[in-house]
Amino acid sequence: MTQSYHNYIRRKIWIIGALALLSILTALLALQTGSAALSLRDIFSALLGNGTEKTAAVVWNIRMPRIAAAAVGGIGLAVVGCVMQSILKNPLASSSTLGVSQGAAFGASFAIICLGAGMQGSTMESMTIQNPYLVSICAFVSSMFSTLIVLTLSRLRKVSPESLVLCGVALSSLFSGATTLLQYFADDVKLSAVVFWTFGDLGRASWKEVGMMAAVVLLALVYFYWNRWNYNALQSGEHTAKGLGVNVDSMRIVGMLICSLTASVIVSFVGIINFIGLIAPHLVRRFVGSDYRYLIPASALAGALLLLVSDTAARLVISPVILPIGAITSFCGAPLFLYILFKGVGKK
Repeated sequence: MTQSYHNYIRRKIWIIGALALLSILTALLALQTGSAALSLRDIFSALLGNGTEKTAAVVWNIRMPRIAAAAVGGIGLAVVGCVMQSILKNPLASSSTLGVSQGAAFGASFAIICLGAGMQGSTMESMTIQNPYLVSICAFVSSMFSTLIVLTLSRLRKVSPESLVLCGVALSSLFSGATTLLQYFADDVKLSAVVFWTFGDLGRASWKEVGMMAAVVLLALVYFYWNRWNYNALQSGEHTAKGLGVNVDSMRIVGMLICSLTASVIVSFVGIINFIGLIAPHLVRRFVGSDYRYLIPASALAGALLLLVSDTAARLVISPVILPIGAITSFCGAPLFLYILFKGVGKK
């Protein structure tokens, strides 16, 4: 029995290690991908500081920030989805379910249309937001406002986790309608800027934005992993968790707040990226089970891998044109999610 258990645990660790290795290999492939052809030798020389000035500029200033944004964003969105699905007891829970993404889209639209954040460039390849920090701040504030509404209702009315999701769906519809009204009265240039922002773009994040995202995601990871046993207890039901000494209400409120904060920061910098928070936890749950000691790190690595693969595909499909990352994750995620759903999400 002891040997069988050790083999069971060893299998989970091997799966996590395989995900880490695949993520690294995908990152190396992404470093090679682009209009400037680079060999692995060129890449390692640039990473070690021995490459040419041109190679170093391509690797460190163009491709590495994008890859880092994909890895950090994927980790954050996947872990947020993993924890939300636990504390809300809903396999469809994610940042978009509670209106975080829709709130961010409304905030960005408000900044571009009403506050003059605007856009520069005449083609999709040359488009840039004139005031990206104003757009990011407004997107963050609006997405957190959605979260605070949901949390306030939960505290005042003591609503169930299922009702929290329904509140999120209602707020998503509200923000989507408000965004549509803003777009209706916008001119062509501002409307193009809004659409461009909602596409999602990992290339818009510089090292400074990546650093801010990484700091928030790291703190969230530490908190979530610290509470891994509480999430395990919650899998047996609220009454069992309370009997084991878990403050379920407090854990749910704080967890929701940290999840929403993490997702808001990521979305505000890179735009709307769908399905990563839904797909990644379900994929790895089928291999490592629902033990949050292994599910949290496995979800994080799966999220990074999925977003890296999606971004690399977006750059390769009709190169040199870069497709919207949000569209790629939706096209890949929706069929996969339906497959998982019909095969039985609850299977361990």
